[in-house]
Amino acid sequence: MSPPRLTGALRSFSTVSKKEDFTEQLNDLKTKRLKRRELFAREGLTWQKIVHFCSEHQDKAKQQAASQELKSLLLAAKQIVGTEHGQEAIESAAIFLFETFHNKDHVGTEETRAIKQMFGPFPSSAAEASCSCVAQLVASLGESRVEDFIQTQSSRHNPQRGSTFGRNIAFSYDCYTLDPLEDLPCSGIHEEKVSLDFINFLNNQQSGRKMGADVSSSGRSVSSGDGTILRGEVEKYLNGGNMISSSPEELCTSLFEMLASHKSDDELQNELFELLGPEGLEMISTLLQQRVAIVDSLLAIPPDRTVGGEVSKPTYGCQVTIHSEQEKQMMKMYRRGEKRERKRGKGTDDSDSSDAVMPFDPKEMRAQREQALLTARREPVLSRERVYERIRYPNVYDSYEEATKSPAFVGGARMLLPEGIRRENNKMYEEVEIPPNEPMALGFEEKPVYISELDEIGQLVFKGMKRLNRIQSLVFETAYNTNENLLICAPTGAGKTNIAMLTVLHEIRQHLQPGGVIKKDEFKVVYVAPMKALAAEMTNYFSKRLEPLGIAVKELTGDMQLTKGEILRTQMLVTTPEKWDVVTRKSVGDVALSQIVRLLILDEVHLLHEDRGPVLESLVARTIRQVESTQSMIRILGLSATLPNYLDVAAFLHVNPYIGLFFFDSRFRPVPLGQTFVGIKTTNKIQQLHDMEEVCYNKVLEQVRAGHQVMVFVHARNATVRTAMGLIEMAKNHGEISFFQPDQGPDYGQCEKQIQRSRNKQMKEMFPEGFGIHHAGMLRSDRSLMESMFSKGHLKVLVCTATLAWGVNLPAHAVIIKGTQIYDAKRGTLVDLGILDVMQIFGRAGRPQFDKYGEGTIITTHDKLSHYLTLLTQQNPIESQFLDSLADNLNAEVALGSVTNVEEAVKWLSYTYLYVRMRANPLAYGINHKAYQMDPSLELYRKELVVESGRKLDKARMIRFEERTGYFASTDLGRTASHFYIRYNTIETFNENFNSQRTEADILSIVSKAEEFEQLKVRDEELEELDQMLCNYCELPAAGGVENSYGKINILLQTYISRGEVDSFSLISDLSYVAQNAARIIRALFEIALRKRWPAMTYRLLTLCKVIDKRLWGFAHPLRQFPNLSHVVLNRLEEKKLTVDKLKEMRKDEIGHMLHHVNVGLTVKQCVHQIPSITMEASIQPITRTVLRVRLIVTPDFRWNDQVHGSVGEPWWLWVEDPINDHIYHSEYLLLQKKQVVTGEPQHIVFTIPIFEPLPSQYYIKAVSDRWLGAEAVCIINFQNLILPERHPPHTELLDLQPLPVTALGNREYECLYKFTHFNPIQTQIFHTLYHTDTNVLLGAPTGSGKTIAAEMAMFRVFNKYPTSKVVYIAPLKALVRERIEDWKIRIEEKLGKKVVELTGDVTPDMRAIAQADLIVTTPEKWDGVSRSWQNRSYVQKVAILIIDEIHLLGEDRGPVLEVLVSRTNFISSHTSKSVRVVGLSTALANARDLADWLGIGQVGLFNFRPSVRPVPLEVHIHGFPGQHYCPRMASMNKPTFQAIRSHSPAKPVLIFVSSRRQTRLTALDLIAYLATEDNPKQWLHQDEREIEDIIATVRDSNLKLTLAFGIGMHHAGLHERDRKTVEELFVNCKIQVLIATSTLAWGVNFPAHLVVVKGTEYYDGKSRRYVDYPITDVLQMMGRAGRPQFDDQGKAVILVHDIKKDFYKKFLYEPFPVESSLLDVLSDHLNAEIAAGTIASKQDAMDYITWTYFFRRLVMNPSYYSLEDISHESINKYLSNLVERSLRDLECSYCIEIKEDDLTIEPMTYGRIASYYYLKHQTVRMFKERLKPELPIHELLSILSVSFYFHLISLPCSDYNTDTKTVLDNTIRICQAMLDVAANEGWLVTAISICNLVQMIIQGRWLHDSSLQTLPHVEQQDLYLFRSDAGGFNGPIEGLPELIAACNGKENVFASIVGQEIPNYSAIDRVYSSNLSANCSSNESVRARRQTLWLHPISVPTFLLPHLYSPAATNPPQCGGLSN
Repeated sequence: MSPPRLTGALRSFSTVSKKEDFTEQLNDLKTKRLKRRELFAREGLTWQKIVHFCSEHQDKAKQQAASQELKSLLLAAKQIVGTEHGQEAIESAAIFLFETFHNKDHVGTEETRAIKQMFGPFPSSAAEASCSCVAQLVASLGESRVEDFIQTQSSRHNPQRGSTFGRNIAFSYDCYTLDPLEDLPCSGIHEEKVSLDFINFLNNQQSGRKMGADVSSSGRSVSSGDGTILRGEVEKYLNGGNMISSSPEELCTSLFEMLASHKSDDELQNELFELLGPEGLEMISTLLQQRVAIVDSLLAIPPDRTVGGEVSKPTYGCQVTIHSEQEKQMMKMYRRGEKRERKRGKGTDDSDSSDAVMPFDPKEMRAQREQALLTARREPVLSRERVYERIRYPNVYDSYEEATKSPAFVGGARMLLPEGIRRENNKMYEEVEIPPNEPMALGFEEKPVYISELDEIGQLVFKGMKRLNRIQSLVFETAYNTNENLLICAPTGAGKTNIAMLTVLHEIRQHLQPGGVIKKDEFKVVYVAPMKALAAEMTNYFSKRLEPLGIAVKELTGDMQLTKGEILRTQMLVTTPEKWDVVTRKSVGDVALSQIVRLLILDEVHLLHEDRGPVLESLVARTIRQVESTQSMIRILGLSATLPNYLDVAAFLHVNPYIGLFFFDSRFRPVPLGQTFVGIKTTNKIQQLHDMEEVCYNKVLEQVRAGHQVMVFVHARNATVRTAMGLIEMAKNHGEISFFQPDQGPDYGQCEKQIQRSRNKQMKEMFPEGFGIHHAGMLRSDRSLMESMFSKGHLKVLVCTATLAWGVNLPAHAVIIKGTQIYDAKRGTLVDLGILDVMQIFGRAGRPQFDKYGEGTIITTHDKLSHYLTLLTQQNPIESQFLDSLADNLNAEVALGSVTNVEEAVKWLSYTYLYVRMRANPLAYGINHKAYQMDPSLELYRKELVVESGRKLDKARMIRFEERTGYFASTDLGRTASHFYIRYNTIETFNENFNSQRTEADILSIVSKAEEFEQLKVRDEELEELDQMLCNYCELPAAGGVENSYGKINILLQTYISRGEVDSFSLISDLSYVAQNAARIIRALFEIALRKRWPAMTYRLLTLCKVIDKRLWGFAHPLRQFPNLSHVVLNRLEEKKLTVDKLKEMRKDEIGHMLHHVNVGLTVKQCVHQIPSITMEASIQPITRTVLRVRLIVTPDFRWNDQVHGSVGEPWWLWVEDPINDHIYHSEYLLLQKKQVVTGEPQHIVFTIPIFEPLPSQYYIKAVSDRWLGAEAVCIINFQNLILPERHPPHTELLDLQPLPVTALGNREYECLYKFTHFNPIQTQIFHTLYHTDTNVLLGAPTGSGKTIAAEMAMFRVFNKYPTSKVVYIAPLKALVRERIEDWKIRIEEKLGKKVVELTGDVTPDMRAIAQADLIVTTPEKWDGVSRSWQNRSYVQKVAILIIDEIHLLGEDRGPVLEVLVSRTNFISSHTSKSVRVVGLSTALANARDLADWLGIGQVGLFNFRPSVRPVPLEVHIHGFPGQHYCPRMASMNKPTFQAIRSHSPAKPVLIFVSSRRQTRLTALDLIAYLATEDNPKQWLHQDEREIEDIIATVRDSNLKLTLAFGIGMHHAGLHERDRKTVEELFVNCKIQVLIATSTLAWGVNFPAHLVVVKGTEYYDGKSRRYVDYPITDVLQMMGRAGRPQFDDQGKAVILVHDIKKDFYKKFLYEPFPVESSLLDVLSDHLNAEIAAGTIASKQDAMDYITWTYFFRRLVMNPSYYSLEDISHESINKYLSNLVERSLRDLECSYCIEIKEDDLTIEPMTYGRIASYYYLKHQTVRMFKERLKPELPIHELLSILSVSFYFHLISLPCSDYNTDTKTVLDNTIRICQAMLDVAANEGWLVTAISICNLVQMIIQGRWLHDSSLQTLPHVEQQDLYLFRSDAGGFNGPIEGLPELIAACNGKENVFASIVGQEIPNYSAIDRVYSSNLSANCSSNESVRARRQTLWLHPISVPTFLLPHLYSPAATNPPQCGGLSN
């Protein structure tokens, strides 16, 4: 018995056939269909067969001739059909021509008609040409052969050759036991049921064909011979060569249907004649005669034969099954049972019960079925549709889900269609029409939202609208008043944009201050639109609407770049997914940007399943991870067309389905849409095109007849014209053109005139016929014209490309999409039109104000019909495409730093849509069922994916992946790939082929092999054109030539650069694709070369980048970059070889004459000066023998023009290259700001580079413009005269001594000061020298080795030996002084009874205290100021020892002061014969010997230990970070910081140093964000939460309150004193584990930690307005804080630096840094001080003074550093005398000194004394002298005061003004006093009084005109009313202090009664009152304090304003005093 015939539907639920492997494609229907198409394509006559036939059995020459003819034939075919349908169509046309002409010798009317009917209008020359080609071919081959060939090929086209049914089914023989079945009851009545199910029948026929079903495809036989009559007749007819397109099966079927119908024979005769044509006359008569017999025989198959099974001829009847009653009963029962099972087992099964009627043994079937159902119950539901339990979500309006769907087969695929559809199926096409939906009835709660009900903002924005539409009203509440994430699925044109607007408004309202001010810098809205065209449209829409609110909306796409400033000034960015991905990938690049995004709107989310889906996924995943990690609120709004699995998408966007999910089906379209799908059946390409034209014409006609306008969409620009012409032609042929012609309305004539003016020939021809065309290749004006004509109704039909649907909102009643094949440059082939485009186009159907409904028709091929139907009726769930680009996205996350190990990557994957779909539909992603059951969260599978991608990336060197630990680390290559969006495979290609020796041609060939281009193919029809392009436009050899695709890309790229012309449509789009991508790829290669440090390659690539950007070859004249110069001029410039340099020197008239064009000279001259150019000057200073410091001064030398250069700056790349070794030693990116160029101010750049011995002859510094060709500069660094510094002497070895006990001090009191019993090794080694001798000592030892104790030993010696003398301890910072004072006040003052005094800018004790002190702790500046007048200050002369801490700071900015101090001390010692001991303490030094020589230390006092002898050994890790910009780079360091803490110091204290207060805050917040993702976020807090809360309550700083709760402290100068103390306490006692501090803390406070992280080594220098490096000493100091001697056996330091500085730090952190002098810059000021003090009285003295300095020592040791040419005696003398001359001249110009007539003696002047006394720079005093005038008001004084600051310190960073204010106040008083002295010196009373007033205003912190009562503490402006009322018996109000004093008359109670309880801190006033009011004093000394604590009486006329001129002899200082820092 033959196996039962099981349909696919049945087999799929049973175990009859083997289960396919599910890893295969899910929809194998597609593949089957493809196979079937290929099979059909191979049958019949094909072009390949013709070519083969023509060339076989021929000799060489004939073969060539034949192939030539065939080529010409193809060419003719191409002219006839056009190129836009691809090569296949052209070949198919050629076959048609071959068949037409093979037996003709000329083009007759019949042939012309055939061709015209097939292709529409065609050029007759082409037909002639093709005819002659064919004739020649036939002639050479012989007619009869050709005839036979054509016959045999055509007749083979019989698709019924195939195998028996079931051959292709793999049956499975799994056995299982069956349960015994009870007998079925049967009843004996026999009823016959005949079902005529034509659709099923037809489908069976088709599926039969599809499986290649054979003649024996069905087991039924035909009883009489009559059935065979039909078959015989049909075959006879077909073999006669008629109706080639259909198979016998199909024809039999159609005929049978007709014969079995109820029509009369006459009617039938006509129909059959129409169907079969005149050739079928005989057949028709036969059939009609035998009609009854044929029908009966096919319907009456006896039932018993059904199962019988001898194979016999098939039947063509419908699927007719005849059941006996018994069988029927069985079937019923069986179905009932089945239904029960089904309910129980799996919900619903789509197969309709009528399909299940299968006539064979029911028992067996039932058993199998039950078994299948049982397995189905256990198996998961892996069917295609995911069955949701029906949860009702409040906002989902989905009629598809609720409607019952009827199953149907369309185009051979089974699907569910909505009810009410119409279907038509005929020879030519199958058509499915879905009628427009009725709009949804209004619900009761539904009320439209009227704009007038909104708040003010809403009304402003929605101005001109009356109310929101239905969808918007439904969404309104959620969108406008909540922060919920939203997903809105609604049909196109339903007004989703306004919903986006509602969410934008919600965001704006959250940042609205009372008073209607919008805080614009607090939020950004990002709108991601899928296409650039759409982005532009949205930008326009939103900016118009939001203009009234002053919200800036900008487009940020590939076309529209924005500068950083523009982005900051914009509140709403409209961008494409790729662009936003790039922006957020550079994360931090715009960290600030992505962190203030508050709303992300994703338009067209259903693109998730297109190629660009992965980008959206990575965006959303990144955003949601950011939301979760930083706890920031970013709202996500997804807008999408209707899609079936909206729940998945909602889950992916983290939308709450009960609140934020809105689904509106097509009933909500503003105009309901009827959709028609037409599938053309033929597979012959030419026939297809012809049929499409015809169907298209019929559809158009139908609409136009009904009075509607139609838009026909085609997919290529030239197809618009062809289609329009074709339609006109057809209309004329059918005589129906009158329907199309425009109505001659009143304004018609006007319009016609407009049209005739146009230059577009075809447009003019078509207009009178009522047709128009529209595509992007037309002029803008023509397009607008067409749009307006269409909207006015003059055009009935507009044929356009899809750009119209996207870019212009022009609706029509009906739209028709003709053909669905579109050329895609990205793939390089024809692809199916995307669903997005179809929806957009359909969205244009129906004009909201006029139509009740719109109509959309899509005409496609039959095999695509089901595809578009399912897409448009949303049957296919959208899947994720993320797997394809997993490696690239993983690399992006690693480069961003958001994924650092496998675990995080696995977590990251769980945020993707891929994860949502993998769980819903595991099979589609290659996860078999077992794996899914074992691992339901797919953790292992995700891990596997991640590890696999990690390995791939590691292999390509894009990341470093340690499999053992699972850590990922980003590499330069990976970062470059991420930033430039380069794919993984491309990087692989680069790794293989890219090296430093490549030429330009090689580079282009490497680029053209990139994966980005792999889809571009070479087509035969392009070869010729490519060949021409290769000859005409390619300047470089194109590897691969024309035949290979990478050769094609190379040619296209070069053509693009040469601005070549391209004709063919496919090449044009390929060209733009190549150009866009190549530019990016070459930029990436440039970065790679720069990172690999290959100079020649870097330069080549940078030039290539510009070559592509500018589309100019490198050898072209640079002036070609200016569009305003004509070609003539440029060509002449090139002929005359006028280079830019020559042109710069010529005058404009000369240039004009040379170019024979007088007026153009000026333009050329202007352009030449606008080409960016710079000049560079480099000076080099050797730091050691291997490191050079280069100071580069870059001066812009061109004219700025905003049109040419933009408004920001010109970017340059700068690198130092060694031409011999081909290596770059340093590179940086430089932006010359516009203002720098305009003012011509130079930019200073300082960097270090290595040098090697033997010295190379020279290095080059190259600067190359990033944008301009021909803009570059070179500066040569010459090493000819370079003298390297001497080698450094070795370090002191640490001896292996027995540690000394403390008792060695021999003094109980001293011993008690120490908690330890023995000194450490270093202290032991230096003890004797310090404690028992008086030699000067220099101690260099690493931080933390106990140098302070060494200082104390030296102090004890003084206390022992010289008890009356003083000790001076100088520390470089106030903070350090404070720390020492706090320590020594207790230990030395209280315990030893020695007086300790602090002397700094903040604390100035009086002379008595200083005179009595034993130990003075001070800062260098302060001591300098004090000791300048050492002759007349006795206490200065009493100093016995000067201890200088951190003496290595000599090399820093404040070094000169130290240098002067020591020089002066030595000078004093030599003059007073009483030696002062100098003890210098420093870190380990490189050149300690020089320092020792200068300090006068012989062999004995020098101890310079190496850095490694720390008491706690230190482990240092240095990490480099890329990135030009400072802030982003800092932000990218946060994650590594967090990881460093986790790996090096999870529980021990950590110090993090950053450069600014802002950075402390940002770092702390980021660390908290990382902690938030941990299991225990408060792991760094080691204290009870309640206790810490009490402490936090006392803290003032809001940020600190937050961070302390997580165990993170912040420490910077901007904190309140008490907050700082709190933080320090908590950290020292280990209550908080992490302290983030600014760099000052490294010096100021000694609390070491286990781990120190130095986060960034630059700080912002306000003076030079850029980031400069910390002095290396600071970095060493910070590192020194690592390792706590009492707790740790090892310290850790992690230093995070800019990657280009990594080598420098590697070197100097291990090898000490040499100390150079910086006295040179400030020499004049110090000379002035000495002159004022009388130490220097002549030029010779000045020379001698210099020889005392450290500068002099170093000058001899490292001459090149100080630009001294050589070290002969004369040179040094000459150098020094020049130096002295120059300095003294400066001082003389500043009125500070006077050089007498003899040119040797020097006299100090008053101004010099003022400068020296007040510690001002001579420039400041000079400015006072020049700007102070006799009568100056206060505001001018203020401006002078401010200018003086410019000379002094002072860099004001922007973040914390209060500390800067303090710095300013500290200095102001001193400067004002100096101004006062200047005014007094000149005798200007008014000015002097103004200055006094100014000082008082500053000290009291109030303006002069405020009431004097406000001087009282706590009395503010608002309290003054208390004094106005008649108070205390004083008549009249009290206006000022004198009246108050009079009123109170010394009685406190009177005052109390006035103030009463109104002022809370009354008691404070009380105290002041008692102390001051009674002592009605007139203070003559400006008291320096804030007004909260001190009360000052306003002075009416200061007593001290006596114009005192004082002479040098005067010993008293001037009367208004007060020294300051």
